[in-house]
Amino acid sequence: MEGHPSISADVLGSYAADAAREVAGVHGLVESPLARHKGVRVTDENAAVAVELHVALDWGTNIPDAGAAIQKRVAEFLTRMADVKPASIDVVVAEIRPPADDKS
Repeated sequence: MEGHPSISADVLGSYAADAAREVAGVHGLVESPLARHKGVRVTDENAAVAVELHVALDWGTNIPDAGAAIQKRVAEFLTRMADVKPASIDVVVAEIRPPADDKS
């Protein structure tokens, strides 16, 4: 839209990653060689922003609850920080981290 600044996908991805890390039970984001930057992929097609996050959760975390909390937190954060309302936020649980006292 003319007169409205645009924010790069890298910046939106950084915001989304920061927001996801704030959710209880999230150990971190999982990088991969796929077309994703530091565990986050942001696409903007036809003025619709889509976010995909690949996360590692701590052992014992309720996966559906964590996924919903991540979606909510990322949506709120992007709206507040960048005035962007994502069309979709997909959360992929790529790893479950074992308890800290597990020596294996």
